[in-house]
Parts: sequence; structure tokens; C-alpha cells
Amino acid sequence: MRKIFLSLLLAITTTFVFAQATEYRAEREKIHDLVHTKLKVDFDFKNQTMNGEAWVTAKPHFYSQDKITLDAKAMVIHKVTTNNQTLKYDYDGFELTVNLPKKYSRNEEFTLYINYTAQPEKVKQKGSKAITSAKGLYFIDPLEEDPNKPTQIWTQGETEASSCWFPTIDAPNQKTSQEIYITVPQKFVTLSNGKLEKQTTNTNGTRTDYWNFTQKHAPYLFFMGIGEYEIVKDQYKNIPVEYYVEKEYAPFAREIFGNTPEMLQFFSKITGVEYPWNKYAQIVGRDYVSGAMENTTAVIHGENAYQRSGQLIDENVQENTIAHEAFHHWFGDLVTAESWSNLTVNESFANYSEYLWLEYKYGKDEADAHLFEDTQGYKNGQNYSKHLVRFHYDDKEDMFDAVSYNKGGAILHMLRNYLGDDAFFAGLNTYLTENKYGTGEAHQLRLAFEKVSGRDLNWFFNQWYYGNGHPKLDISYDYNQIRKTVTVNIYQTQEEDFKFPLAIDVFEGSKAIRHNVFVDGKETSFTFPYASQPNLIQINADGVLLCDVNENKVLSDYIHQLKYAKNYMHKREALLEVVKHQDNKDAFEAVAKAMNNPFYKIRKLAVENINLANKNSKRREIEQLKRIANNDAKTLVQAAAIETLGKLIDPELKSIFEKALQSKSYSVMGKALVSLYYLDKPMAIAKSKELPIEVKKIIATPLTRIYLQENDDSELAFIAGNVLSGMFLSGDKNVQALYKQAYEKIGKSNNTAAIQNLSEDIVTKGKQYSQYGFDQVGINLLRQMVQMQKNANGSNEQKNIAIIQDAMSKLLSKK
Repeated sequence: MRKIFLSLLLAITTTFVFAQATEYRAEREKIHDLVHTKLKVDFDFKNQTMNGEAWVTAKPHFYSQDKITLDAKAMVIHKVTTNNQTLKYDYDGFELTVNLPKKYSRNEEFTLYINYTAQPEKVKQKGSKAITSAKGLYFIDPLEEDPNKPTQIWTQGETEASSCWFPTIDAPNQKTSQEIYITVPQKFVTLSNGKLEKQTTNTNGTRTDYWNFTQKHAPYLFFMGIGEYEIVKDQYKNIPVEYYVEKEYAPFAREIFGNTPEMLQFFSKITGVEYPWNKYAQIVGRDYVSGAMENTTAVIHGENAYQRSGQLIDENVQENTIAHEAFHHWFGDLVTAESWSNLTVNESFANYSEYLWLEYKYGKDEADAHLFEDTQGYKNGQNYSKHLVRFHYDDKEDMFDAVSYNKGGAILHMLRNYLGDDAFFAGLNTYLTENKYGTGEAHQLRLAFEKVSGRDLNWFFNQWYYGNGHPKLDISYDYNQIRKTVTVNIYQTQEEDFKFPLAIDVFEGSKAIRHNVFVDGKETSFTFPYASQPNLIQINADGVLLCDVNENKVLSDYIHQLKYAKNYMHKREALLEVVKHQDNKDAFEAVAKAMNNPFYKIRKLAVENINLANKNSKRREIEQLKRIANNDAKTLVQAAAIETLGKLIDPELKSIFEKALQSKSYSVMGKALVSLYYLDKPMAIAKSKELPIEVKKIIATPLTRIYLQENDDSELAFIAGNVLSGMFLSGDKNVQALYKQAYEKIGKSNNTAAIQNLSEDIVTKGKQYSQYGFDQVGINLLRQMVQMQKNANGSNEQKNIAIIQDAMSKLLSKK
């Protein structure tokens, strides 16, 4: 599963202090083994329920059994039989315990028939009266009341919510084949795991689709997707690859998902295990509760996947997620974590697949930049004390965090660097081959790498998998001018010592001499010779080690580092230090040169931060920015140049901004509108009003900036639809501040349409992300709006407060 809403999670969770969990979370005991699951289902859209028949085939795992317990949440159980014999059972709303007709041995299979009704809207967390958002089966606009939202049904099984829509042993260490007969109105298409074997038209206006999945996978990977979709067909070798999208986005489906066949080919090659399933489909679900989910052969993505050409020319924001879910078909689907405590063998690999794909497709700079951003996501949260493999946690959902994902991916990168590519990828092959269609844990992973490499890896796994934190290094240098040596002193300041390989570059002018050392101990020193006084010593020069480095550097060090360092992380670090000192001529020129850096993210950062107002600014740099605005190979860099030029408020630049309004890039267009606004407000506002609504939604942030500055209350209803995304789903603090301002303006306004739109969005996102506590955040936002309305005392006060209070009631009821 791909979690992409990290800023939302951080915004909510960092306000709480987490107590240390004490309960030991073991692998689920295997009393029975699932063998096969057959389902027949149809839907009551009005009541948001599902009528189901299940044939569950199982056998005792080892010991003979005369009872079986299945997970079945909030269901109405109508009948349980085997071989037409009615069976007695106990059901508490969470577990269905069935008395079998005899005691079965471990080699005897039996099949239960269960007739039931699934009630996802009544699913509760065990031990609580509260309705939970992890309801497994989701009806989207089931009564077709929302003109802006299609009717859909989709499922989300991870972690243990498949048992909300069919009885099963809902644990990741179970594996079963499956058949599903799905009956739906004729206008809908369906998607499930495996192959669509047959479609039968019924006399009542419905159709029954028969999906057959003959291989074994975990119950949480079962999937159904239903709705009005266009199916865009692609192929990998002889395997069908399909993209299920709403008709509006069918023209862009190949632009969004088109790299999928190449990903399957690449991942097959590096693992040495050919893609093991019979199809690969991807579907986009409205109001989806996470980023994406790796349901075997039937991946679901959230609406974030939907993009138009004007966005895709800037970047495909879903590409990493597409790679992530594809790699899960090896790590997670083919070999599944035996327990949520060992989630790392699913999610850390899927996270690292993003690096592997970017490195292969776009080069090492792109991959290193992604790795840096991911590790910052880990470091910026409350993650230091958490182990990667965690046998103690409060809730299994807690495992889906920046440790299992971001840190785990970084750890795999370190392991790859230590073992070398050949041994690393051979180790992946061994792990997958020896455990295919089964389960795995971190120890099995270690044993696979040890078997291939011949090296003991207990030390590595003990500190990185079963320990917490990362090295925090204080660095100092001792130069011996007579011997021409430099001694690098490394002191670990964290409580538990780590040992690790470390790359150190000693720069003499532009030439870097790489020294690969191994640190083992709280205090370690390494002495290196030099021919001439080093200009710079770069610790963690390859950027591989997950660590914090504290050292005393001066401006000249950072300028040299910006010019000659090889790794993105070090170039970025240097640039952000150098831009603070642009009153220094050398520093300014270093920033100006960085605008020509071969890697676009460094160019963009330099363009965004160059100070054109200081004494060293020259016409040459402005001309350079104009060229970048017009011609840079990356539209995101063009957009950054337009924004920087816009700060000059120079009428001579108006033609550049007008030209940029014709760009195919929405990013360029948005920045051009804001820059033009400061030169010609009427023209910019007129241009913004002419935009199609679908384009306005995409460039909502620059338009919001214009409309707020213009105090244009007629656009508040438009702004309202983007407030929550801007406040909580953006990682940009400036954007968050902008939309906080918009929230406060709408909250105080007399604009009923804006109040309505904002209140509805709070309800939608409050329900959608309630598992993250966003329902409570939404209630607090609504309460503040009520108070703002009372203080404003506008003519629509009572009407607006009624709308807000109605939204609050909907969130509190969670219906």
C-alpha cells in the first residue's frame, strides 16, 4: 500500500505524544489453512449492503480440529452448511465460530457454505462502539445524488478489512485461491483478481461477471472494483495490462500509466523472477482512503492519479506510486509478510523500488533526490525510537509509517551498497524463489543474503532491522602540514553505537579522492595523505549512509561543495547555505552558475533562491533567467524562472509572461498569471476568468493567491474546494499558509456558496481520512467556522451556521 499523504499524517499525529506499546504482536497462530474461496455477490445500493454467498475451503494446519473460527465483521449470517448439512455456529459480530460435523485431520479439506449480508456501514473496531473507517467495502455516491461524482464500489482489504465483505481467516500468513461472481447493473464494468472468464447477461437488467484467480495470495489482497469506466488496453509480453479510468481521463491513461509494461520488464529482470501473475490491471477509485493498493493483478489508485497533459508535461506525480505497487507483486503478493510486525518485507521493498525505477529510467541524480526526500520524511517525524521490525505496537495500522516505508527503503539501499549489486539482486532472487506463494520475515531475508554472499549479516540486521535510530556524527579534522596528512575524527553522539561502511572524499581542487572506510566504535579516526591542502572533505560522500552529520564548514567549503560534490544531497545542502550569503560576490556567482546545473532540481532550487535585488546582481543573470523561462528543458524550471522574474515587477518582462500563458504546462501558466498580475491586474484577472474550470482546478493555488490579494469574493466558492488540500495535503509551508488565510476569509465571509463548498469538503475528507483522525480535525475546523460567523455577524449568519452545523452532524454520525 502506498501512503502518499504524509503532510496530512504529520499535521495530525505530531500533536500527540505516543506511549510505548507493551503488548507483544505475534504472527497469527495457524489453526486452519485456507485452501480456496468462492464468492457470489450482489449489492443493495440504497442500504449500502452486499448480499453474499461464500464457499470457504480449509483444512487444519497441524492438529485435528472440530471447530473453525472465521473473521466476519458486522455481517448478518443467514445460514452455514457443509455438504447440505446445517451447522451450529456462534457469532459475536466479529468472529464466526462454526461447529464442524466431525474432527478433521490436517490432511482433510472441508468446505463451508455461508449465506450472509455484509454491512460495511456498521463495522466497528473490536472492543469499541465506534464505527470504524476500515470497513472493507466502500459505496461511492450509491444513490447517484452527486452530479460531480460517479457511482462506484471498491474494496480495501489491508490490513484486515476483507473480512468486512466476506468470511475468511483475515491474516497475512494465510494464502488462498479464489473465484468471484459479481452481479451488477449492466452499465457498470467490474474488476477483480485474476482472469475475467465469463460474463452472463441476466433478465433483470444486471450482468454477472465471473473472475477466476487460480494462484494463492493473502485474503487482504482480494479486490472488487465497480463503476462506469473506460478500459485502456496495453500489454507486457503476452500478459494483458489494463487501465480502468473514467471516460474524461481515457485520453491521458497511457500518459499516466504507460510505463507499466516497462516496469514489469525491469522488475522481472532485476529480481530474476518473471512477473508471476496472469494480468496487470490498474483502476482509479473516487474517495479512495489511501494512496494506492497492490491487490494482486488489480491495483487501485486514488484520484491523485488522474492528471491531464498540462500536468504530465511537468511531472507524473503518480509514477513512483505506480512503480511501488508493481514491485509489490513480488514483495507483498508473491511473498507476503507473515505478520504486520514484519511489514518491512513488503513495504520497505516497495519503497525502494521507487529508487530502483528512477535510477534505471531517469538516472542516479533523480533517484538520489528521491532518496533524500524520503529520508527527510523519516527524520521529520516522531520516528527515531521505532524499530523497523516491531513486535510491540498499539494498532497494526501504526506500522504503516515512515519507518516501514522511508527508513526501510534507505536501509535496503545501504545493504545493496555493502553487498554490491550482484549479491544484492541475487539475494532478492533467493528470497523470492524459496518463499514464493508463501510468507516471509526479516530473518528469512537475512538468511537469503547470507546464503548468496557468504557474509554474516547479523550485525547489520540487529542494528537496522531490530534496533532503532541512526548514527549522529560529530566530525572534526586534524591537519599535519609536515606529513601532509589529514585525520578525520568521527564521534557518534547517539546512545547506541552503530557500525557501518562510510565513503569519505578528500578534494584537492576539483579532484576528489574517495576513501571507503568502516566505522566501528563511538570514537573512530582515519588518516589520509594529500598532495596539496584539501579544499573540502566530504563525509558520507556517496549519500548512502542514513545519518546526521554535524561539522564546522565555512562559506568557501560550501561553495566548493556546490561546484564539485557528486551527490544530490550535498549539492542541495551547499546551495541552501550559499544562497544565505549572496551579498558575497563568490557566493552570488556560485548560485548563478548553479542555474545551469545539469540536474533540473538543482537548477530549479538555484532559480528559486537567486537574489536579483542585491548589489552583485547583474543584467547577465536576468538575461539568463529569461532564457530559462523560455527554453529550459524542464517546464518546472521554466515556471520557477517566471516566478523569480515576476518579483522584479518589470514591465519589460510582460511579454515573457504573456507568452508563458500559452504554454502547455499548467505550472508555467499558473506562475505566469501571478507574475502578470503584478504588472497588469486587469489582464491577469481577465485571463484567469477565461480558463476552463478543469484547468482552474489544477492551477488553483496561483489563482487563489490572485483572488485573495484582489479581495475577489466572487471566487470564494471556487477557492473553498481547495482549502483543505492546500492546508493539509501540501508539503509547502507557503501553500499551507495561503490556504489557512483562505479558510479564515471564507469562515468570516457572508458567502453562503463558499461556506457550503468548504463544509462539504470537510465532511468528505473527514470521512475519507478518518483513520488518521481527520474527522476530529474537521469537527474542530467547523466549530471555528461557527465562531467566526458569529463574530462577523453577517446577513447570512444564521443560514451559514445551519450549513456548518449540518456538516458537523454528518461528521459526528460518520454516516
